[in-house]
Amino acid sequence: MPISLWKRHGLFLAAGALCILVNGQGPGPLWYTGVTLLLLGGLMRWGMWRNQRPPQGQSPIPVDVPVSGRWQAINGPATKVPSHTHSHAQTYAIDLACHPTGEATPSFRWLWPLGKRPHHYPAFGSPVLAPGDGVVVATTDRQRDHFCRTSLPGFIYLYLEGFVRSLGWPRHLWGNYVILELGESVYAGLAHLKRGSLRVAVGDRVSAGQQLAECGNSGNSSEPHLHFQLMSGPDSETAHGLPFEWRYRDDDGAERDGVPEDNSYFTPLKSH
Repeated sequence: MPISLWKRHGLFLAAGALCILVNGQGPGPLWYTGVTLLLLGGLMRWGMWRNQRPPQGQSPIPVDVPVSGRWQAINGPATKVPSHTHSHAQTYAIDLACHPTGEATPSFRWLWPLGKRPHHYPAFGSPVLAPGDGVVVATTDRQRDHFCRTSLPGFIYLYLEGFVRSLGWPRHLWGNYVILELGESVYAGLAHLKRGSLRVAVGDRVSAGQQLAECGNSGNSSEPHLHFQLMSGPDSETAHGLPFEWRYRDDDGAERDGVPEDNSYFTPLKSH
């Protein structure tokens, strides 16, 4: 089966679910069609996930941290691999939330308010920087920055929304994003960017530390943060995730090479 068709497994899952939902007569042609489409879509999704498992024993690639200031590491490869999932080349991906010293972020609420506007978070509008010298190969900049999911009902909605988004194209998960080619078979993906904040276009050459955009809350995001990953190609649906390492200073003042552990705070340093 052509890879382009495998990439559309979400359409098979959605069509199968629709057939079953509109079927009102119990098992019959429409019901069996729905079940067949669901099974086929699930098999295609599993196959894509399996094919995106990266080879073992890869050496981390040194790059710059794509932000400045004090940030918190979330869902990163220092704590577990895959940090997210193998799909969309997210094996070694990491999420970063901005936490300036002495500046509080909105706290989680069980019921109310259901969510908050993203500008209440210090990450929203923070500069997103190039992790190395490279060329811009893909961008998306038109998706809105939605309300943050800061309550239990909000998180339940987030997971349901995330499943629906996973059935679509990468931009439905990533929101606004930039993909950079850093070298031969090394690409950086930076996602959940603020709508209208891009400062680069496809074909632009950028230097390490150059501002690309601003951090936002677009795509599959609970609150403003930056999603960062390295991958072996520009297409996140077929590429493999690549490990990376940063230079940073932790909250105890120690300078380190690697990736911060989940929920730890750090300040970026320039790579060697």
